[in-house]
Amino acid sequence: MTEDLIATTETVRASSVTGTDVFNLQGDKIGTVDDIVIDKKSGAARYAVMSFGGFFGIGETYHPLPWEKLSYDSRLAGFVVDLDKQKLEAAPRFERGNDPDWRDPRFAADLRMYYGIPPML
Repeated sequence: MTEDLIATTETVRASSVTGTDVFNLQGDKIGTVDDIVIDKKSGAARYAVMSFGGFFGIGETYHPLPWEKLSYDSRLAGFVVDLDKQKLEAAPRFERGNDPDWRDPRFAADLRMYYGIPPML
C-alpha cells in the first residue's frame, strides 16, 4: 500500500486503490480491490471490482461493489464493507474477460438493489 491512500481523505490515485485489501466488519479479509469502474461523464467512481476466492488467479471471481459500500479504515490499511461471506458468495459476479455491460441501467439497478442501495437518479 502506498502512502497516497493514507495521505488525504479527499483524493486518491486509482493505482493506490487497486490491490488494497477488503475486510468485513469483523476485520476478516474477504478480498482485494482488483479494479475501479469510473463514470466517464461525472468522473465519479461507480464500482470497486473485488476479487474473491481462487488460488493465484485460478477460480477467482470478480464482484462489482457499488462504491458507496466501501469505507476506508486506516487501522486496517484497507476498505471495510458490511457484508458477510454468504452475501458475498451469492452476489453478482463475473469471470475475468467476461465483464458485465457496465452501461446497462438494469445491471446497475439490480446490483444496487442487491446491496440495498437506492437506484441512481
